[in-house]
Amino acid sequence: MASKLEELYRDVIMDNAKNPKNKGLLKDPKYQFVHFKNPSCGDDINVEVQIENGIIKDIRQDGTGCSISMSSASVMSDVLKGHTVKDALAIINEFYTLVKGEEIAMEDELGEAVAYAGVSQFPARIKCATLAWKAIEQAINESETKE
Repeated sequence: MASKLEELYRDVIMDNAKNPKNKGLLKDPKYQFVHFKNPSCGDDINVEVQIENGIIKDIRQDGTGCSISMSSASVMSDVLKGHTVKDALAIINEFYTLVKGEEIAMEDELGEAVAYAGVSQFPARIKCATLAWKAIEQAINESETKE
């Protein structure tokens, strides 16, 4: 029988899969664009990030794939918006630690992303959960090297 916490996490994942946040690309030159695809399962994600003065002003995402991948993209876009680049990169790394099943120190900063803690029990799904996070990490890094 699933615990209340597991049910809550499942609800977060399903709600973000059905009602994704920040979905739809703007194709604006002020945004850094990155496309990632997981060839082993078919998950495909496009991410745009707008950074001004070292702060993430906006994140847009759009893609196709499983509910873990698509909901994770939604949560990522919501969690990282408004953070400094430095803090966002720390949160991204904390998310990677979480989905590997390791101890985390920044639970509050992860927000709804803690719902993906159970992914560590399904190693094949870790790539699904981290695809959008890897895409935004690359977009942030590319944006920073342009400045």
